[in-house]
Amino acid sequence: MPGLLGKKIGMTSVFSAEGKNIPCTVIEVGPCVVTQVKSVEKDGYAAIQLGYQEAKEKNTSAPMKGHFQKAGTTPKRHLAEFTGFDKELNLGDTVTVEMFADTTYVDVVGVSKGRGFQGVVKRHGFGGVGQATHGQDDRLRKPGSIGACSYPAKVFKGLRMGGQMGNQRVTTHNLQVLKVIPEHNLLLIKGSVPGYNGSIVSVLK
Repeated sequence: MPGLLGKKIGMTSVFSAEGKNIPCTVIEVGPCVVTQVKSVEKDGYAAIQLGYQEAKEKNTSAPMKGHFQKAGTTPKRHLAEFTGFDKELNLGDTVTVEMFADTTYVDVVGVSKGRGFQGVVKRHGFGGVGQATHGQDDRLRKPGSIGACSYPAKVFKGLRMGGQMGNQRVTTHNLQVLKVIPEHNLLLIKGSVPGYNGSIVSVLK
């Protein structure tokens, strides 16, 4: 599906026409430059590669410098592929946030905040294993039994336990577009999107 790369700025709130205060996320979307046009004949599939944010030439490898020179643009920090654009795009074309001017809902793909190693109460919402009385003083936030010892004599794969939480690719579907501000490349989306402020996200139609 068609989309653009952007940067999560942060959250704010706006008032609707009915006077309701709506929480929203501000995303700086684009402008993105077409750095490669892939075709079925040459690449086996059709897609448009877009580049976002300027990168220093000293931090860009020689092959990538040639890749960007072929597109007639400066080096970019982030690249992503999208499909299904309404109009035909060529190398060097610029796609802006105005693409979402007539869009009501979007999907946002990002990397969730990393929470490190967390226990089962925070990671999976466990309620603990009992009361804080009757001689129990260190079992409040424990997971409880993880399986029988005689059969199957092992712990099943996928059992919910403590471990690494967050820092995963997350897609949030059907977020309402509240406002498009083309002069500042901003998109106001109702609700929250994955990632920390300043993280790179993909906004899909």
